[in-house]
Amino acid sequence: MKKKERVVTKFRSTIYEKKLLKIRAKKSGLSLSEFCFRAAFNKDINARLTDEEIEVYKMLSTYSRNFTLIGNMYRKQNPKLTTEVYALAKEIKEHLNNFKK
Repeated sequence: MKKKERVVTKFRSTIYEKKLLKIRAKKSGLSLSEFCFRAAFNKDINARLTDEEIEVYKMLSTYSRNFTLIGNMYRKQNPKLTTEVYALAKEIKEHLNNFKK
């Protein structure tokens, strides 16, 4: 990867716009320069997860796995319960996939 050495240009903004850019850059875990670069070239800018969101993600992952295991336990004895438990596990996985977006 090539080292970036050239300054392209500076641009003017209001104090409010600069603060907003800094906040958005911080939320995405990028420097202000990298944030502006990615925005200019329409590259992906993903917000970092907060510590609380990471904990929720871990908890939902555990719940999804546990509900799948419960569904496996009841598969032969109560197929209807198994179907409901699998549906719940699938719904949790869909919420987990929303974290990745």
